[in-house]
Amino acid sequence: MAGGVSRRGKRRLMGEINVVPYIDVMLVLLIIFMVTAPLLTQGVKVELPEAATENLPPEDSDPIVLTVNAEGELFLNIGEDPEAPLDDEFIIAAVSKVLQNRPDAPVMVRGDRNVDYGSIMHAMSLLQQAGAPSIGMVSDPPKRGGR
Repeated sequence: MAGGVSRRGKRRLMGEINVVPYIDVMLVLLIIFMVTAPLLTQGVKVELPEAATENLPPEDSDPIVLTVNAEGELFLNIGEDPEAPLDDEFIIAAVSKVLQNRPDAPVMVRGDRNVDYGSIMHAMSLLQQAGAPSIGMVSDPPKRGGR
């Protein structure tokens, strides 16, 4: 082999990446996220009243939501445990503190359809005492074909 190079001892390098394992990992992650996403919704179980209203435009900040369940207990979506019932003084203090830092934060009331009107008015009164300039009500859209 005059002037030639022997190919016997050299291997040709492969310049491709096998992507099949990456696809498998991505599919497993997709399935995990699809299963866990519905479980991440937290909050107190309430049956919201149905009303034909327009949706609010999306806000830059998360709203402050005071929830009144069927037993009249109050829950706030801010704080350490959003699923623990709270007393009136704590709600006023927590909401006023948040409104001092974010005065434009939307304030909402979620009331169970089976709770009496007085409990909803009490919740709204607490939010007004905390300094909320306006309070929105959360409802579900009406179902087709009646209630």
